[in-house]
Amino acid sequence: MARRPEGPPPPPVVERVRLRFAKRGRLRFLSHRDVARTFERALRRAGVPMAYSAGFSPHPRISWLGAAPTGAASEAEYVELALAASVDPEALRVGLDAVLPPGLDVLACHRAEGGSLAERIDASRWSVRLPGASGPEVSAAVRELLRRDVVEVERATKDGRRRFDVRAAVVSAVCRAENDTCAILEMVVRHTTPAVRPDDVLTALGVVAGLRSSAPPESTRLEQGRLCEDGTVADPLAQDRNGAGRLVG
Repeated sequence: MARRPEGPPPPPVVERVRLRFAKRGRLRFLSHRDVARTFERALRRAGVPMAYSAGFSPHPRISWLGAAPTGAASEAEYVELALAASVDPEALRVGLDAVLPPGLDVLACHRAEGGSLAERIDASRWSVRLPGASGPEVSAAVRELLRRDVVEVERATKDGRRRFDVRAAVVSAVCRAENDTCAILEMVVRHTTPAVRPDDVLTALGVVAGLRSSAPPESTRLEQGRLCEDGTVADPLAQDRNGAGRLVG
């Protein structure tokens, strides 16, 4: 006869909330696993009434979406929490933000209003600061990348080294010079499999135009959400904030 966990089953899910948080400063070097562990400890400290999975090793029901790569900062990371009791979203945001370390900052919290959050996220807008690179050389490299139909790069993945097309994922890219020795690349990138990361786009710029940065690039995700027809990225929490059927795109 199969064993069953002792004690009553966990309380049912009463509601779900969705958070937008930032990963800033030195904490951009946290891996996704480190971020998840830090959040779980903070949820306990803040007394958030989490719903738990059943079984012999219950764990809080947390759904992560589209985590930024290790080393990249972000203003638009998302997580969904399943709760065993109803809460005030703003009180949850304030309480959780207070117990998280500076650099992991909770920016918004809204009750989930139907549908899947994952269905609302298929692109990101990035800003990449390139110390040691001039605006004209980056602009020329971007023009050459956008002129191509296919630009393949190679990267190590968990399944070994893999070649994939970067160009198909790049919706738009533009260079904005900060000064003579530092350029800022802004781009919108579709979420693909494997994911095309900012470093992959920089590798592609090196492939098509020999672009190299003399110092490590500094990548920041500015937005994450549904790609709109005009090339912008829609806020995935807009529907939760404004009501079903009113997602702004």
